[in-house]
Amino acid sequence: MTNKDKVHAFFAALETEDAKAIAALFAEGGKHINPYNCGVFPTGAEGREAIEAYWAPTFPNFDGMTFPIHEMLDMEGNGVFVRFTGKIKLKEDAGWYENDYYATFKFNDAGEIIEYVEIFNPVTAAKGFGLLDQLAAKA
Repeated sequence: MTNKDKVHAFFAALETEDAKAIAALFAEGGKHINPYNCGVFPTGAEGREAIEAYWAPTFPNFDGMTFPIHEMLDMEGNGVFVRFTGKIKLKEDAGWYENDYYATFKFNDAGEIIEYVEIFNPVTAAKGFGLLDQLAAKA
């Protein structure tokens, strides 16, 4: 399985809401980093167990999600860059949250993710989840 195949597997696991499958793609000390969390959103997680624990409680909050990939490029070394959209159906007919994302995946020689960096627009995210007041308070 190529690194790009692993990236596709990551997004497939997100869409099927399988936190164990997501965590299994990471190296034991793998990192999920959200550098633009702005103190409002989670900063990420380190290690398989923490990555599974990061994602598992997220899925019950939504009525489905898709992540169309617009661009996927090999990076130098064992890395992949991805530009994608997150489309998440909010519960109780509250509509949809949609944001554009950029991400980098770095892999070890065994093909495990050692670093996943997720870049998103925190203003769009805060608006979508009703957290604009919290974001403004952090500014």
